[in-house]
Amino acid sequence: MKTKDDKKLDNPVWFSVSETHQSFAVDYGSVKFYHPDYCPFGGFEKGNAIAKSIDEYSTKVDNFFIVGEKPELSNLLKLNKELVCLQMIVYNPIDIPINDHIIILTGEHIDALYKLVNLVQPGYFKNKTALLGNYYGIFKNEELVAVTGERMQMNDFIEVSAVVTHPNHTGKGYAKQLVTHAVNEIFKQNKTPYLHVIEDNRGAIQLYEKLGFTIRQKISFRNITNQI
Repeated sequence: MKTKDDKKLDNPVWFSVSETHQSFAVDYGSVKFYHPDYCPFGGFEKGNAIAKSIDEYSTKVDNFFIVGEKPELSNLLKLNKELVCLQMIVYNPIDIPINDHIIILTGEHIDALYKLVNLVQPGYFKNKTALLGNYYGIFKNEELVAVTGERMQMNDFIEVSAVVTHPNHTGKGYAKQLVTHAVNEIFKQNKTPYLHVIEDNRGAIQLYEKLGFTIRQKISFRNITNQI
């Protein structure tokens, strides 16, 4: 099942905060960001003068990411690091058995979700990130041990994100089941799932390929901080 206009995935932040997630946008016209309480990501369209707007956003948050093309920065800011990711997409629901009980996480689970994601992937998951979409979890002995959810969303695509298992509970197939569940729930919304994974994370890439994801492109997440 080939899908809608997937060229929008070349600039996922821009189109997410222009479409489904418009209410979470900090919009400078030439460059658009998520509000930093939700997700400190920005995107822009090529050819725009954006350095001044990026400077203004930098006053709201200690560090942030520009996703996609390399931006021009003023002397006030510096490129801290560039994370090269594979953007992967899946075109059909996943048909594997789900043996563990998966629940949709609600407000009462927010603290546990935040702690688990930041234990494994510190720095990306903010206080209100969980409000961007549905998040799912597996509990064992009343402890949240694995999660997956939805982050960036546009009219036709939803990003699968926060694929996290507690280090004491890895190797039990939780991530596979949670990604399967999240993907199939996205298809029920008549949207197409995609995700981002660091290009050298071979274990995760192999898991996603087994589930039917294919590599669409490489895309950079550039972390930017103040010079001072």
